[in-house]
Amino acid sequence: MELLQDFPIVIEIPVQWGDQDALGHVNNVVFFRWWESSRIAFAERVGIVRYRPDTTLGTVLASVKCDFRKQLLYPDTVLIGARLAKLGNSSFAVEHRLISQKLNDIAAEAVSTMVTFDFQKQCSVRVPDDIRAVMETLGPPTPR
Repeated sequence: MELLQDFPIVIEIPVQWGDQDALGHVNNVVFFRWWESSRIAFAERVGIVRYRPDTTLGTVLASVKCDFRKQLLYPDTVLIGARLAKLGNSSFAVEHRLISQKLNDIAAEAVSTMVTFDFQKQCSVRVPDDIRAVMETLGPPTPR
């Protein structure tokens, strides 16, 4: 899909009847669950998930900013793209774009800021070089 052509990671999720609130549209909390699914797909792709089981290294969510563009209604299916937006020393930002297949348009956009964290020492740590190298391949296109 053209709206997600610059997003190397795309997941597909059907809108569930129970995702709607009393006003009849998808509740805002559901979008944040979808951002989480997108972050996990990103983390699996770059290999940061594999660090957690065999070491004390993982990530924590520092912030999420969401801009809602369109209401979503059941039935629908959403496509959520993820890509690297920014890579710092110990943090990185993942940009998300949510597309409604029914509307064929952007329904919401978000940015999640993650911090690489040592759970044993309880402090942030530098993003490992091997993870950093993979992340850099998943960023936005280079301006021309």
